[in-house]
Amino acid sequence: MQTIVTKSNAIHFNETCYISLNDYLDTNNFSMIMVLVDENTRALCLPRFHEHIKIKKPLEIIEIQGGESYKTIETCNSLWRRFSKLGADRKSLLINLGGGVITDLGGFVASTFKRGIEYINIPTTLLSMVDASVGGKTGVDLDNLKNQIGVINSGEMVLIDTSYLNTLPKEQICSGMAEMLKHGLIRDEDYWQRMKEYIEKGPSSQIDNLIRDSVIIKDEIVTKDPFERNIRKTLNFGHTLGHAIESYFLENKDKKDLLHGEAIAIGMIMECYLSNVLLGFPIEKLNNIVQLFSKVYTPITIQSRDHEHILNLL
Repeated sequence: MQTIVTKSNAIHFNETCYISLNDYLDTNNFSMIMVLVDENTRALCLPRFHEHIKIKKPLEIIEIQGGESYKTIETCNSLWRRFSKLGADRKSLLINLGGGVITDLGGFVASTFKRGIEYINIPTTLLSMVDASVGGKTGVDLDNLKNQIGVINSGEMVLIDTSYLNTLPKEQICSGMAEMLKHGLIRDEDYWQRMKEYIEKGPSSQIDNLIRDSVIIKDEIVTKDPFERNIRKTLNFGHTLGHAIESYFLENKDKKDLLHGEAIAIGMIMECYLSNVLLGFPIEKLNNIVQLFSKVYTPITIQSRDHEHILNLL
């Protein structure tokens, strides 16, 4: 697939990923190359990464615990100390190999260590391929409040190798599809119809093209409004309520684990319902959205006693 060149960096796909990365590493004399992973990507993704890297310089593999609960400033402190102990300097490079937690946190750690070192994102989940690693948003949570601390800083490049999707359970694929469906709803009706067809007919080779086109939709919006003063706010569709619900489920251990995309899907349905009630959003379109989402996501029960707590997190 053809590389997407943005104002900030280049996004390479599949066959061009490692060619571009090896060329980049060959032409830059980095003092140190660090690779950030979690326990899952170390076991499932790092071997493929090693197979395709040709540089002779040794890589420093740094592993952290996976999961949203570790996307904290405490994890950042641990990583900054680890970088210092390794002797990393401003000529060092960080490669983030993982899902949205790794790319969000790794991008923030790189952007702030010694006032900023270069970093590269290699997203390994569908969600991070179409959303988290594209657009330059980096950051961590504060207590259970999502993405309260961070900076906007795109990495040097993004490498999207869709073979990593084969390592994911079904629920992680569904989580990533929420952002793809969102891109169709806010920007491109034709893309929405293609996603609808993909969901109704089942998995196919079209997923690679759908991923690339989803990235293009997001990049077009980010390019027009990099600091979220106008149209980029549309990318937050489903996130106002979705983040509050996700935060509430994170802080309540008696609740089932709720993936980011699942929470955003709930948020989009709720916001479409509010749009129908308050602004006259057509009921037919609302029903079509709910019907398609119900084919992807298992219904989540939110009790009436939860409402006030969720509203307080908005």
